[in-house]
Amino acid sequence: MTDTTQERQVLYFNLIDELLKCPNGQEPEVLEAKSELIDASFVEAIVQVATTFAHQGNQDGAQFLFFLARELAKQLGLYPDLQKSENTNSEVANKE
Repeated sequence: MTDTTQERQVLYFNLIDELLKCPNGQEPEVLEAKSELIDASFVEAIVQVATTFAHQGNQDGAQFLFFLARELAKQLGLYPDLQKSENTNSEVANKE
């Protein structure tokens, strides 16, 4: 891992910590203030922390982070839109 990658990881984890500590409903403002960090690697970092929380029995924290990761992934176009892919699959099936 390069120094730049490690520095970015630290920034990701700091942002995740901020999101966990901020008052409920202020997450969008926190994310907007650090929008330069919102990318696929940040979503992966959220999932890592959520998985750790789940293994440690912190279900509330894990659920919040998994939800956040899913929402960010959708916004970044990383999360497949299931309805779109179902429509595409049925159109392909109809053509055969």
